[in-house]
Amino acid sequence: MLPIDAGASLLPIARVAIACALGRNTVATESEVWLQQPGACFVTLVLAGELRGCIGSLEARRPLLADVKANAVAAALRDSRFAPLLAQEFDSTQIEISVLSPMQALVFGGESEALAQLRPGIDGVTFECSGRRSTFLPQVWEQLPDRATFIAHLKRKAGFATDFWSGDIRIRRYTVSKWIESSTRQDNGELNFSR
Repeated sequence: MLPIDAGASLLPIARVAIACALGRNTVATESEVWLQQPGACFVTLVLAGELRGCIGSLEARRPLLADVKANAVAAALRDSRFAPLLAQEFDSTQIEISVLSPMQALVFGGESEALAQLRPGIDGVTFECSGRRSTFLPQVWEQLPDRATFIAHLKRKAGFATDFWSGDIRIRRYTVSKWIESSTRQDNGELNFSR
């Protein structure tokens, strides 16, 4: 269980990891014991109101500290949808961290039963079939509030037709604890954040 103010530690850690990858010499406090517990997170970067990178882990396979650092750098430099973040973009880039709960597998007999179990605005969802997998964080419900549309886009993201269905489909859900840097950082380097 993370402290409610975990973002006050996680956001600077992510920012410093990206800064170091861009050649800036800076540090963040990494002494909290809970950072060494296994954790899975997604790091999302936003520039001028637009997505600039998003990379994450679905399962906790390393300490949360390592996961945040690795995913922050990957979101900045290795998201295949975007060119690597430029040093001149860095200060204007807003960071969001979503720490995932453990996955919960859904049990269903068909698509309508699966859809009925989804909680719009609450659930992150993974869709898996035939070795392909896709996920949407709970934040995606803001753009796709309808359950059927949400799943249709997840299918497309995994490389399937929107009307595809198979008995081999696995759907799991999770929740997130989320922290976002404020759009204006103070000059002294301190970060405001919201949960």
